[in-house]
Amino acid sequence: MNVRRFRPQDLTGTYRVCLATGDAGDDATRLHDDPNLLGHLYVGPYVCLEPLHAFVLRDGVEVVGYALGALDTASFEERAEKHWWPPLRAMYLPDTPRGQADAALVRAVHAPDASPAGLLASYPSHLHVDLLPRAQGRGYGRAMIEEVAASLFRAGSTGIHLRVERRNQRAIGFYEHLGFASVETHADRLVMGRAAP
Repeated sequence: MNVRRFRPQDLTGTYRVCLATGDAGDDATRLHDDPNLLGHLYVGPYVCLEPLHAFVLRDGVEVVGYALGALDTASFEERAEKHWWPPLRAMYLPDTPRGQADAALVRAVHAPDASPAGLLASYPSHLHVDLLPRAQGRGYGRAMIEEVAASLFRAGSTGIHLRVERRNQRAIGFYEHLGFASVETHADRLVMGRAAP
């Protein structure tokens, strides 16, 4: 397996990995009628708006993981609001009947969460990572995070953060092992941060 920068031909594979890990690390295929919605929220804006900080893990045949980052979260959210969300809002109308999981994602398309200024003062960048089960437990997750973190720090970031569902205890332990600490606690998720070296 090898880690490299995202290329346009990786898009389908990254969307597939997003769906296959979209239920707190487990396969979310059964939850979604539209297999692209998760990718539209959690992959597309990164590879389109921040390709310099997008990396994939390939096994020689297909994408089996990715790590995606945004250098300036506030700017990234502004650009997504201007360029990424409007076409999706036209495609996914809020009053169209759909299943519960897809409906929640469509609400997020129409009203994405803005990152709080207090968080961004210390951790202006953010990242997220997903790997298929067959790529986990072999050091690739660490390699992916370190690759995107190094990319963000080289570009001048003073700190990075990520969000993780509280029920995903395995991921929380993994991030703690890589130097992330909880900086915000919510009912359903933690925000974890790591300062620049």
